[in-house]
Amino acid sequence: MTGSMLFGAFMAALLYVLIPGPAFLALLGIGAGQGRKAGALFMGGHLAGDLVWSSLALVAIVGAKTIGTMVFDVLGLFCGFYLAWIGWSALRAKARQDGAAVMTVERPLRRGLIFGLTNPKGYPVALATFTALLASSSNALDFDALPALLGVSFLGFLVADVILIAIIGARMVRTFYRRHELAIVRMSGLLFMGFAVQAVWHAAPGLLGWRKP
Repeated sequence: MTGSMLFGAFMAALLYVLIPGPAFLALLGIGAGQGRKAGALFMGGHLAGDLVWSSLALVAIVGAKTIGTMVFDVLGLFCGFYLAWIGWSALRAKARQDGAAVMTVERPLRRGLIFGLTNPKGYPVALATFTALLASSSNALDFDALPALLGVSFLGFLVADVILIAIIGARMVRTFYRRHELAIVRMSGLLFMGFAVQAVWHAAPGLLGWRKP
């Protein structure tokens, strides 16, 4: 176990969370519209997915057999439809007369958990990020190192979550978001629809047997 290996795992986890994606957009809306507490609950739920995907990525990197592409294809298809539903809801959002948030998530912890476990960037991005930042220590990677790598990865996830929660809870961010909320929500809806198409596009070939080995 080397210091560079631990630092690489920490940075991989940090960047994995900070790379913009569907969850980042959802967090922006929840945190700016409903406050830091709701945003923190969302990220707390999302952390479960981060740990699952990073664990699978690390297991794959040290040479174990993965659970197969079929599972990820089915998950990708489900995720695509889920994101499409969220995107469609955002596109149809209307301004509220009482001044309340346009899009309100009643259970941010549960929404974060679902997002984390069905994240379309989950496994492939985790695999790519951890592989890139652990490449220099590849010869020292083994299953004995997994607990420590997961430990520093968990720390990286927490640091990234704190950074994001601090950003989305800032007064300037919240003021800007509430002023342009409807436009931002609808633009986010378009992006969610795009993420949905991407998820289905990558999952369908494997499920239909069109993907080349």
